[in-house]
Amino acid sequence: MTAASRAARIFSGAVLTLFGLLLATFLITRVVPVDPALAILGDRASPSSYAAVRRELGLDRPLYIQFARYVGAVARGDFGRSALTKNPVTQDLARFFPATIELAITATLLGVLLGVPAGVFAAARRGRLSDHVLRLLGLFGYSVPVFWLGMMALILFYADLGWVAGPGRIDTMFEDFVPRITGFILIDATLAGDGAAFRSALSHLILPALVLGYFSFAYISRMTRSFMLAELGQEYIVTARAKGLTDRRVLWVHAFRNVRLPLITVIALAFAGLLEGSVLTETVFSWPGIGQYITNSLLSIDMNAVLGGTLLIGAMFVAVNLGADILYRVLDPRAR
Repeated sequence: MTAASRAARIFSGAVLTLFGLLLATFLITRVVPVDPALAILGDRASPSSYAAVRRELGLDRPLYIQFARYVGAVARGDFGRSALTKNPVTQDLARFFPATIELAITATLLGVLLGVPAGVFAAARRGRLSDHVLRLLGLFGYSVPVFWLGMMALILFYADLGWVAGPGRIDTMFEDFVPRITGFILIDATLAGDGAAFRSALSHLILPALVLGYFSFAYISRMTRSFMLAELGQEYIVTARAKGLTDRRVLWVHAFRNVRLPLITVIALAFAGLLEGSVLTETVFSWPGIGQYITNSLLSIDMNAVLGGTLLIGAMFVAVNLGADILYRVLDPRAR
């Protein structure tokens, strides 16, 4: 199979996945007991106004025509107008999504920097006390509800100890003084040379990033341990030990070299999972990201905003996994 045909197959798979996501979100709008026309006009709208809005939205057309119009609008980047903010949904997504990306990237970095060494260490000391402790930490990370952990972290580190800033993305006094350049507030504060705003944003970021990073740590450390145990049982590891190589060299040079590639997929899934799973965390910490935007829109029955945010997260999920698949094939000739 040529490189062009492989690329075409990967791209077609991504397109089919996105098309399935479009179909699913479209059907959701027809299943939920919400009338878009009434959501816009209110319950006291006159019959003529109600009929006019339904015609404008295309709700009087056959279902297949509605779906075709829906796909065409999404292809143009038109998700409609938010009933909550009165802005185009695309504009709202561009405003709120960078906050989610910033939080997810920070949490994923914490998960990788802590989870990978912990997984390797646990595999090297299999069955010992340190291995049991790390496995227990990972199990706790899988089991505890994220909203409960977030509230406990706020009570302890913000309310009681005062070590970090509380809910929000930055102190109110800095909100209108940091110019929006990239949408990532740490980068924007750095570009503006505002050290006080940077420290404030970092203090607000630490706690939610640690909460999400803990869940990323639990997943990455457990998967790293599993991969390492599989490699440490191979014959080439026995041969390396028989040659007198140090444990450090056997672990990190020989075994971990073969673990790096599957870890690419694990890290990509962890990052994508944080994007879609940040709703509760952003709600607890009043983090102005896409998760809180979707939650507020859902409570306000703002289906345009809900579906726009859902499609954006789904598209990012597909893009992240597609990027991991391409990187895997580039780094590992056997996957080609």
